[in-house]
Amino acid sequence: MNITLLDFAIIVSGSIGYFISIALITSSFYKNRANKYLSLSLFLLTTLTLLDWCDLENYLSQFLNNVMLDLLFGVILFTYFLIQIQHNYLKKKWYKWLYAFFFISVIIEILVTFFHAIFNFYNPDFDGWVYYIKYFGSFVYNTFLIFWARNLIKRSNTISEEKKRWLLRLNLFIICIVISWILSHIESYVFDSEYTTDFLWILISFLSWWILYYGVFRLQIVVQKDEIHQYLVSKKTHSNQAKKKISETTVSKIINQLYIVMDEEELYKNPLLSRLDLATRLGTSEGYLSQILNQETNKSVIQFVNEYRIEAAKNLLLDPVFNKYSIQAIGMEAGFKSKSTFYNAFNTSLGMSPGAYRKLQKKS
Repeated sequence: MNITLLDFAIIVSGSIGYFISIALITSSFYKNRANKYLSLSLFLLTTLTLLDWCDLENYLSQFLNNVMLDLLFGVILFTYFLIQIQHNYLKKKWYKWLYAFFFISVIIEILVTFFHAIFNFYNPDFDGWVYYIKYFGSFVYNTFLIFWARNLIKRSNTISEEKKRWLLRLNLFIICIVISWILSHIESYVFDSEYTTDFLWILISFLSWWILYYGVFRLQIVVQKDEIHQYLVSKKTHSNQAKKKISETTVSKIINQLYIVMDEEELYKNPLLSRLDLATRLGTSEGYLSQILNQETNKSVIQFVNEYRIEAAKNLLLDPVFNKYSIQAIGMEAGFKSKSTFYNAFNTSLGMSPGAYRKLQKKS
């Protein structure tokens, strides 16, 4: 058997898909209700891909193909979206009926297999019609669930914009897979070729890698950041950061106002905060703000803002309550846009990484 580059990619991505599925339900860092459904969704998608790629003729593979696992995949992925946006549909009694189509397909397959085995009944035309009805129904049902979920995500106001963007991207990725799936069937029937099928397999293979970083690691960081923020808001401590005292040498009204808005409104926690944003908030120009800040504090705007962020991060790293959260999530809550920016600013200020600072404080 000659293994092509595409075959190798499918095998590797399939292995990655199963690995991620297991990691999501065994690792304490990733374990939560939503990730359980994401894990099962990825497991089913990987299994469907490998079953289609292997094209095995044994009874087990044929049965798994015929019971329409993709119907189960659609509902489970839909549930994942509902959990992420905290939708009240999950509490409705009718929600469980969404699984009915999958169980109906299982019952149909069992009955068909029974008639074939016991009564030696086989009609190619009848089997063909059953096949096309099930696959067309699966396509329509999954497409309906995907676009329904997309509409719910767009209308949701219970999640952060970053999480919403991730969910919409994942949803769009699944839409692309469904479109490629139907095009592959059309191409195979009309042109008797499989170029779209190859593209579909590449797309599904890439999805495993994409979910590994953006859907699992990055999203978990965002979730942790949101948990930290919600805890601080609920306790109304805002990390108990000490208010900065205005220096006696500070004579500018603009700088006095800058200290006040930074302390009271915590503008530094906005990772997209710019010099223009600060100048507009203070009712002055960017140039004048930079000039007066440099004269009175000997710092640039970014140095001034990062000083607040580092102080906030230090307080979070020192608090045992946040020991279970990753350093990157703490950096995001403090206002840093990326891991590299956080580490560089922290190391420049204290001469050590955030991780080393946390370990040092635990030992002392």
